[in-house]
Amino acid sequence: MFLSLPTLTVLIPLVSLAGLFYSASGCTSTASLCFYSLLLPITIPVYVFFHLWTWMGIKLFRHN
Repeated sequence: MFLSLPTLTVLIPLVSLAGLFYSASGCTSTASLCFYSLLLPITIPVYVFFHLWTWMGIKLFRHN
């Protein structure tokens, strides 16, 4: 069973946001180590966005 691309573009950010809120709910003080668990749900979508942005920039540069 494979999911379609439009489904994944909606599902992945929602899962990341849910993971972010779940991780943030357990953090009670800024000195605890659980704030490092907030990096993963944020880092993955940001990396994918900028990777695709860079790829599109290279494609547009090469074809002009």
